[in-house]
This record gives sequence, C-alpha cells and structure tokens, in this order.
Amino acid sequence: QTEQVLKNIAEILDVAGYNFSDVVKTTCILSDIENFKAMNEVYARYYSEKHPARAAFAVKDLPLGALIEIDTIAMK
Repeated sequence: QTEQVLKNIAEILDVAGYNFSDVVKTTCILSDIENFKAMNEVYARYYSEKHPARAAFAVKDLPLGALIEIDTIAMK
C-alpha cells in the first residue's frame, strides 16, 4: 500500500506543478508500527535525494482497512 500511496502523491504533486524534491514535510500514519521498516524501504526510493521532515506513528485503525496514510506538504 505504501507504493500506491506514493504513486498517488506523485500524481497530485505533478498536477500541482511540484515533485518529490519540493516536499518539505510528511506524516506517515501506520495501522501497525511493525510495518515501519517495510514502509521506510519503499519511502526511501521516492525520497532518495532530499529527505523532508517526517513524523511517523501508528494508530488503532485507519479508514476502510488501510494500512497506511501519508500526509504531504510541498512548497517552492
């Protein structure tokens, strides 16, 4: 699911005229903190050059049974 979330973010960034190098902050919300390592491996492929500030934490449940949500802030 991390891969799909980041593909979705890439599309949103592109439409808005941004890319991953313009991202300054992300918040990763996981349904299970045990998934952090796997999420981080995928995440690192998208943020290989410039690493934005990031918060990551686990919650009890996410809507519709999702395993991850990522909130993204970009600016130029």
